[in-house]
Amino acid sequence: MKSARQTAFEILRKIESDKAYSSLSLNAALKQNSFADLRDASFITSLVYGVTERKLTLDYNLSLYLKSSVKKLHPAVLTALRLGSYQILFSEKVPNSAAVNESVKLVKDNSQAYSSGLVNAVLRKISSNGLVLPEKSDTYKFLSVKYSSPEELIKHFISSYGIENAEAHLEASLGSRPVFIRLNTIKCSFEELKNELNKENADIEKTELENCFILKNVGDITSLSAYIKGFFHVQDMSSQICASLLGVTPGKTLVDCCAAPGGKSFTAAQFMNNEGNIISCDMYEHKVSLINSGAKRLGINIISSVCKNASDLNKSIENADAVLCDVPCSGLGVIGRKPEIKYKSLSDFNSLPETQYAILSSCSKIVKNGGVLVYSTCTMNPAENEKVCERFLAEHTDFYLSRDERYLKFAKDGYMNIFASPLGGDGFFAARFERKAL
Repeated sequence: MKSARQTAFEILRKIESDKAYSSLSLNAALKQNSFADLRDASFITSLVYGVTERKLTLDYNLSLYLKSSVKKLHPAVLTALRLGSYQILFSEKVPNSAAVNESVKLVKDNSQAYSSGLVNAVLRKISSNGLVLPEKSDTYKFLSVKYSSPEELIKHFISSYGIENAEAHLEASLGSRPVFIRLNTIKCSFEELKNELNKENADIEKTELENCFILKNVGDITSLSAYIKGFFHVQDMSSQICASLLGVTPGKTLVDCCAAPGGKSFTAAQFMNNEGNIISCDMYEHKVSLINSGAKRLGINIISSVCKNASDLNKSIENADAVLCDVPCSGLGVIGRKPEIKYKSLSDFNSLPETQYAILSSCSKIVKNGGVLVYSTCTMNPAENEKVCERFLAEHTDFYLSRDERYLKFAKDGYMNIFASPLGGDGFFAARFERKAL
């Protein structure tokens, strides 16, 4: 069987060569290689995510002890060096000597034995000198290396939200993120959920949001009996706050226009006590099936999932009490869970606002007079957030921005911006509109 480090090495090479998402590559590899010791799977996960999210920081430190550019290294050698330097600089459980020796072994085992001396020398330098950052006088470079984010992104966050919010968001994006779950009030109580989890040595911690908890001490969440019984679903706290903005109650009709995998629809169904009607839309059949299976597990029977393009809703859906548009976005709010996103150029996202506006405009047509329309993203980018909403209000005078008390503490100028924090949810944006009653 492959060692944990060799497995992490291969996953990182795939991420780099195929521009693949770390989460997908990691999950596929862990399923393919069944590790008897769960600690190995945990170690692989920490290495893959750690190296991916700290890539710029690691490369800067490696460059200090190389005669030529990091980019000129053979990809396999660079991956081994990143793995070694990550363990030395950021993993307290791994002795530096083991990090060095195992990285040397990696290059030998992967046809790069000629570089074993280089790997040994560079990693010993890093072990001796520790983490090095640029001078603080060069603000953007310093923050770029400290938070392993391109200077372009650093400048974007600072100019959009100020340096304090920018740093807090970037700081929270490093390291492990909490796993939030939503208590399924349709099936069980808090005590029943906690007791069921405790049977398998798992536990939950309360948050400031009602029925939202942090799940602790678990490996494979889907194997928990509490999960199988439908006592909870996994959903970030910020996403749960967004669902609460809909204000739905039993008997209402909700349309969730970009619903997959269904978290907000599930939470809304719980607010509605499984009474009323929820139409959950997605444009891909395989994603619609995820909504169906999730609803079945949770015992929710008021959800009708349909394969439908949110930017082209037809008259078969109309007069909804509430409509949710959680649109496709750049994902700059969830870089703590999807670190690859932060290495993209901001220009890659230039076409998104037009698509987002088209979806919002289309969905507004099915909101009844006096009804609610919620627009949301998981990104921190005014062009995709406030600017889209301002355009919508200017061109749809029958809607107005609602000053809903449920999110006033997160809101500025009527818009909700949540920044990632160590014990809070991911970065998130939402706006709550109401259609004028006639």
